[in-house]
Amino acid sequence: MSYVDRLRARERELGRPVRIGLVGAGQMGLGFVVQAARIDGMEVAAIADIAPDRGVRAFARAGRGDVRTDGDLASAVERGQAVVVDDALALTHLPVDVIVDASGVPEVGARVAFAGLLAGKDIALLNVECDVTVGLLLSRMAAGLGRVYTVCRGDEPVECKALVDYARDIGFTVVCAGKGKNNPLDPTATPDSVAAEAAAKGMNPHMLASFVDGSKTMIEMAALANGVDLRVSRRGMTGPYSTVDDLGKIFRPEADGGQLPEAGVVDYCTGPVAPGVFVIGHCDDPVVVEEMAYLGMGPGPYYTFYRPYHLASVEAPLSVAQAVLDRTPSLAPVAWNAEVLAVAKRDLVAGELVDGIGGETVYGITDSAEAAREGGHVPLGLVSGARVLRDVPAGTVLTSADVAIDETTTIASLRRLQDRLLQGEPVRDLVAA
Repeated sequence: MSYVDRLRARERELGRPVRIGLVGAGQMGLGFVVQAARIDGMEVAAIADIAPDRGVRAFARAGRGDVRTDGDLASAVERGQAVVVDDALALTHLPVDVIVDASGVPEVGARVAFAGLLAGKDIALLNVECDVTVGLLLSRMAAGLGRVYTVCRGDEPVECKALVDYARDIGFTVVCAGKGKNNPLDPTATPDSVAAEAAAKGMNPHMLASFVDGSKTMIEMAALANGVDLRVSRRGMTGPYSTVDDLGKIFRPEADGGQLPEAGVVDYCTGPVAPGVFVIGHCDDPVVVEEMAYLGMGPGPYYTFYRPYHLASVEAPLSVAQAVLDRTPSLAPVAWNAEVLAVAKRDLVAGELVDGIGGETVYGITDSAEAAREGGHVPLGLVSGARVLRDVPAGTVLTSADVAIDETTTIASLRRLQDRLLQGEPVRDLVAA
């Protein structure tokens, strides 16, 4: 039975649809609101945005004009009225089933996810930036509370995980999993340098800068590595140019003529593979090799499994359905193999403040969690608002000797708990702390 059939059945049984509280009504949030409105059995019941008018406009685009912004908002939700608030944490006090965070801000995601789980809500993130910083703690916490924590469908890590699961399910060894990068890599890109392109595309320039400078790709591949238990072969991965036809030739170990230092890793490429995702599977059994050749999959033993698209907010509601109906995540960390480290985008001067992802001061680069820990490096998701302690040349992978993060933030507090979790402390004790 399809998800929509099951959602309809659930609505008939309970007398109401799945209620969603959404954080952020920007580009991704607007897309989510409109798409969810087209799916029977679910509805966005409330939107939180620091600019409430944006939430009201999002509801209007989805065909809902009777919006409440004050009074007894919980009762309004129960009656099926649309609600808009300016505080994301207010969603945790409303009778919604799932909170979806589309803010893209790590600190907002951490606050909402932590408070939402404690309030008995399932959590779905269109905020991979938060997941690669504290996702392991949130996932373990959700499991202990009987809730679901997930990264949403439509983003490359989740759609690539589906290919990983498929390849493994049919008996192939996963050599590499990755994505095509849409934009040429320019680590120095800033909101100002991409402003004209962002305006032409109707995008937030900070978001576009995070795509062009590589941060978003690094974040997505780290989330994938942690979500399917693959590794990062080297800092920054390899990132070659490739066509779809050449994926299986390039993303194989160097010993077999490819460019990978080792098998069982995540990576990315530039070129016409974007906006798709791919998995390279290996099988050298003669019977399988012969059958795959007959089926048009090439000579082997390396095979390309490819999906030519990912549909962002259009697919994201599927994760809400999966969480509510199956009680499973679309993607959540099962290991902590990868980190995204902050790198100085330009020369940094002692005393200045770091502006964070997609800004003017830093970009992200993926490395193994072990290398990050041994080098004392600072995760990208923690650097917003950090103070530079000493002059740092451009290209420096920042450490705790270079910047002092703001330890008062929720995400910094959760990161300290996650570090303790990785050292073997029980999550039940950590949540109490």
